[in-house]
Amino acid sequence: SPAEMEQQKQSSISSWLSKAPAWQFSLYAIVVSFSTYFCMYGFRKAFSVARFEDQTIWGFDLKVALVISQIIGYTLAKYLGTKFCSEIQARNRAFAILLCIAGAETALVLYGILPGDWILAGIFLNGLSLGGVWGLVFGFLEGRKVSEILGAGLSCSYIIASGYAKTVGKSWLDEGVSEVWMPALTGACYLPFLLVAVWFLKQIPPPSEEDVAERVLRTPMDSKDRWRFVKQFLPGLSVLFIVYFFLTAYRDFRDNFQIEIYSDLGLGAVEPVLLTATETPIGFIVVGCLALLYLVKDNRRGLFVTHLMMLSGMVLIGVSTYLFDKGVLDFLNGQKDPIFGYDLASDIAWLFLVGLGAYLAYVPYGCVLFDRMIAGWGTAATAVFAIYAADALGYTGSIAMMLYKVLGAGDLNYAEFFKGFSYFTSVFCTLGFVLSWIYFWRKKSIGEVDTATGEETGKSEGVVAGN
Repeated sequence: SPAEMEQQKQSSISSWLSKAPAWQFSLYAIVVSFSTYFCMYGFRKAFSVARFEDQTIWGFDLKVALVISQIIGYTLAKYLGTKFCSEIQARNRAFAILLCIAGAETALVLYGILPGDWILAGIFLNGLSLGGVWGLVFGFLEGRKVSEILGAGLSCSYIIASGYAKTVGKSWLDEGVSEVWMPALTGACYLPFLLVAVWFLKQIPPPSEEDVAERVLRTPMDSKDRWRFVKQFLPGLSVLFIVYFFLTAYRDFRDNFQIEIYSDLGLGAVEPVLLTATETPIGFIVVGCLALLYLVKDNRRGLFVTHLMMLSGMVLIGVSTYLFDKGVLDFLNGQKDPIFGYDLASDIAWLFLVGLGAYLAYVPYGCVLFDRMIAGWGTAATAVFAIYAADALGYTGSIAMMLYKVLGAGDLNYAEFFKGFSYFTSVFCTLGFVLSWIYFWRKKSIGEVDTATGEETGKSEGVVAGN
C-alpha cells in the first residue's frame, strides 16, 4: 500500500543516516533543520516590516503594541516549553512542529480579520504558537558528537531568516498588499517548503552509542530532574540567565525595530535587499565560529572557549558603538557594497557590527553552551530545558525593555535609545560572562558532581578525559 511504501522509505532514510559518515549525516541534519526553522520565521517576523505610521492603540504606538503582544505570547510559550519540550517523546516532535505552524498561520489569518483592538489577540496567538518550535527542532540534534556543527547550521537559520522574511513581507507591501494581510500571505508562501522540511527532519535517527558515550544520554526530564539540574548549576545558571535577560532584549530590539533605527539615522526609505544583505554575512561568520568549537573535543574546555566567543561579541558591540560615535566609520559613506550593490554608510556598518557582536553572544545559548555544560559534567539532563528556561527569562527582558522605551525613555528616538542600550549591554554582559567563566572554572577544579544529588563529591585532579 502507499502507506507501507512511505514507511519503508522513511525507514531506509533513517537507516542510511545511522550508517552514514559523520560529514554526510551532518550535512543532511543541517539542511533539514536549517530549512525547518528558516521557514518558521516566515510566520513570525514578516509583520515587523510594517510601520503602521501615526496609528495608536490604548495610547501606545500600534507597531510597539504589536511587537510587545507577540513577544508576550512567545515568552509564555517559552515558560510552557520548559516542561513541554523537555518531556516530549522523540516520536512526537515532528507532529508537534506542524501543530505549532498550523496555529501560527491561523493566528495570522485572525490578525487580518479581527477588527480594532482585537488585532493584538491575533499576533499574541501567533507568538504563543511559535515559541516551542526551536526546542522541538533542536531536540533532533542535541547530544551528538557533532552537535556544535549541527547547532551552528541551525542557528544560522534565524540569523538570516528574519531578514528574508522581512524582505518577502516588504515586497508584498510594495505590491499593494495591506499591512494586516501581508503576514498571512507571507506565511502561506513558506508553508509548502516547511512541510517538506519537517518530513525530512523526522527521518533523523536518535543519537548513536558513540554519541551517548561522548555527550551523555539525553532523556526526557520530569520536574525532579529539572530541579536537580538547576540545583547543580544554580550560581552559574543565575549569572548566565541574568546576562541573557538583557542580551535577548538587545538582540530583539534591533531585530524588531531595524526599520525605525535606519529611519532615525537618516537613511530614509529602506530597500528590501538591505534587510537581507546585512544579516546574511553575520550568519556565516557566527556559524563559522560555532563550527570551529567542534575542534575542541574536551567538553569543559569547549565551554570556556564558548565563553570567549561570547565575550568577544560583547566587546565588539562596545568598540563599534564608540567608533561610530567618534565618526571613525565615516570613511564608508558613499561607497558601494561589492556583493549586493547597495550604498554603504557608517550607520549600516555600525548596525552590522553590533548585530554581529550580539549574535556571537546570543547564538551559543541556543545550541552549544548548555550542551557542553551537560556533557562536561555528565549530567542527566537535556539542553532543551536549559535553553527554554533561558529563553523564557530572555524574552521577559525583551518585554520589559520595550515597556521601558515607551514609558521611561519616550523622548529618545529609536536610534538614540539603541545606542545607549549598546553601551550598557556591552559593559554589563561582559562582566556577567567573566563571572560565569570564573564560576565554571572553579567548579571544574573544586570537584566532581554526584548527578543524583547535585552535590560536589570531592576534589578533582583536573578535567576528565572525554568530558
